[in-house]
Amino acid sequence: MTNSNKDGKGRTDRDLEERTFNFAVAIIKFLRKLPRSRENDVIKYQLAKSGTSVGANYEEAQGAISKSDFRYKIGICFKESKESNYWLRLIKAARVVQTEETEYLIKESGELKNIFGSMMKKLQQATKKGKSEKEIGNN
Repeated sequence: MTNSNKDGKGRTDRDLEERTFNFAVAIIKFLRKLPRSRENDVIKYQLAKSGTSVGANYEEAQGAISKSDFRYKIGICFKESKESNYWLRLIKAARVVQTEETEYLIKESGELKNIFGSMMKKLQQATKKGKSEKEIGNN
């Protein structure tokens, strides 16, 4: 896929690349603020992995070598954004920290999850109809 493709809402691939990158940066900065403890260190490690993986896998998807490779990478983006949302909700529920930043990250991870979930549905539908990923991005 190229950086000029647009989804149904007018967003470009480049916008999503920047959004997932910014999400990873925000996660790293957020994790620096969490207090150290055995429990928190586990959560921090897991969230660091999932939160940075969303953007890394989206970048990889942009350079996919096949349709199946692209679908696979988008699937990872979906799973990692779901996992990030889980860890963030856990941080909130366990009252590790309660800030506006926590709320923002929960919302953003949920939105990313929805975006990648929608992409996966479109990819599955397109596969059934024989469309390419480029055609999906232009719908």
